[in-house]
Amino acid sequence: MNISVSKLPGIGQKISLKTGEDSMLVLIVHHTGKRELYFFDDKDNEEADFAMDLTPDETRELGAQLLGATYQPVDADKLKVFQNQIVIDWVELKSNASIAGKTIEESEIRNKTGATIIGIVQGDETIAIPEADTTLEPGNVLMIIGKQDQIESLAALCRGEE
Repeated sequence: MNISVSKLPGIGQKISLKTGEDSMLVLIVHHTGKRELYFFDDKDNEEADFAMDLTPDETRELGAQLLGATYQPVDADKLKVFQNQIVIDWVELKSNASIAGKTIEESEIRNKTGATIIGIVQGDETIAIPEADTTLEPGNVLMIIGKQDQIESLAALCRGEE
């Protein structure tokens, strides 16, 4: 993928993403926060095949979905990164877990397990890179990253097995 960024004086910034299949996505980010997304089936076309406006929140949600915050098409147990040392997994927080109802900071997950929460699915809402003051509610699905033993430790904590 070929990515180019250019300034649009008085407007904002233009980000063009050209694929290996000769299609192109163009994102215009206005100084006001408005985003315009354009799709060109053929990168050489003058007119977009598809266009839509996105709010900053919608843009973040789209980014989270593209990153796989709610769905990964591969088995999470087999998804290994950085030479098989770092693992990403999804774990449901049970109501009997000691961290249920606490914020990420209060739960001291990182200190207790070494794993890190990189996303939370709360019903229909997805939080990518949650803040430390985000409350962990029973039923949340936590997207976590760490070494296998750290993941297992946090998964046990989420099941109430301390």
